[in-house]
Amino acid sequence: MKKTVLFLMAASLAVLATSCKKGEKQAAVKDASNKLVVWSFTDELQGMINDYYKPAHPDEEVEYSMTPTDQFPNKLDPVLASGSGAPDVFALENAFVRKYIESGLLLPLDDIYAEVKDKMADYPMQIGSYKGHVYGMAWQVCPGALFYRRSLAKKYLGTDDPEKVQEYVANLDKFVETAALLKEKSGGKCDIVSSSGDMFMPYKGARKSPWVVDDKLVIDPAMDKYMDMCKLLHDKNYDGRVSQWSEGWFAGMKGTLKDDKGKPVEVFCYLLPTWGLHYVLKTNAPDTSGDWAMVAGPANYYWGGTWIAAYKGTKNPNAAKELIKYLATDDTFLSTYAKKSGDTVGNINVQNALKDTFSEPFLGGQNHYKAFCEMAKGIDGSLVQGSDQQVEALFQEAVTAYSNGEKTKDAAVADFKSQVASTLGY
Repeated sequence: MKKTVLFLMAASLAVLATSCKKGEKQAAVKDASNKLVVWSFTDELQGMINDYYKPAHPDEEVEYSMTPTDQFPNKLDPVLASGSGAPDVFALENAFVRKYIESGLLLPLDDIYAEVKDKMADYPMQIGSYKGHVYGMAWQVCPGALFYRRSLAKKYLGTDDPEKVQEYVANLDKFVETAALLKEKSGGKCDIVSSSGDMFMPYKGARKSPWVVDDKLVIDPAMDKYMDMCKLLHDKNYDGRVSQWSEGWFAGMKGTLKDDKGKPVEVFCYLLPTWGLHYVLKTNAPDTSGDWAMVAGPANYYWGGTWIAAYKGTKNPNAAKELIKYLATDDTFLSTYAKKSGDTVGNINVQNALKDTFSEPFLGGQNHYKAFCEMAKGIDGSLVQGSDQQVEALFQEAVTAYSNGEKTKDAAVADFKSQVASTLGY
């Protein structure tokens, strides 16, 4: 009997201790308030919060602040490092997302991902993960495609059918062959691209190795070929010799680009991601609507995107996670948002439900959405690193110097390696 009493007392104490520990754990993760401070570089997120999240979460208060993209890291870095004045949740642009994912300053989102992983596209989650933990989630995918002028395809290739045109640009070698063909058949008038810079993302997407391996700089063969491609396009006059985002680059979309002698230049295609259709082509060349079509092009690649993350020291971790989970994964919200915005979301359930319903007048009625969903499957997000932005800026300087004839290829590469070593230590 005595042993029984002692056993029951011990069991009771164990239960009490366990209950106390659970209570302590629950208390530790309880939010300090129902107010979230959210920072972003885009008003896109603001609309999503105001129009969708707040109505679905009436008890939550969100204080939103937007800072231009080029100023955003300078605002975010000191508050995350010090912990003073840091936002609960913030948006991260593709150019600098990995810098923060690898920083050790973000709240792990493993529990959210465990709930939704079966319905989320792979590559954004690869980018948002580091050393086995998830730190950022994206609501969309941004696969890149090749957009071409139907009228020029008919004139010089004999067809504007996307399946047939894809054969002409099926890989990077075929792309060069087609550039020569367009130049020949047009009597020198038609350039395959307006800017050789359009080729960077497809070549980057064709890499097998990241820029840095075991703390050493690596120039993947695809990046080496990119240098040769830019030189070839320049030397053979296969490109319009303008820079991306310049007046001439936009003029090529409208059909008003002219060469240095004032002669008209026809631009066959642009290599752009999902948002390039809605916010670049449609916005800057509305009069060409219906004269475009889209194919996958020579390589799988992505360009851009926005991830949402939370500060690891947030006093409202539950609300922060709920906001991220809702905006990045919720079926009902993303279905409504995709229909309204045309954004290619990263939720595969929503993709499958919607992808057969789209028809884009700007692309002559083509279903771009279904094509984008397929393209996203072939993207490898595992090569993205926090130092990419700095490395690639230096690399582009080397490519420009080589393609313009200012340096030999060997000299340009040597200078690039030296600059990376002195600035980044690789």
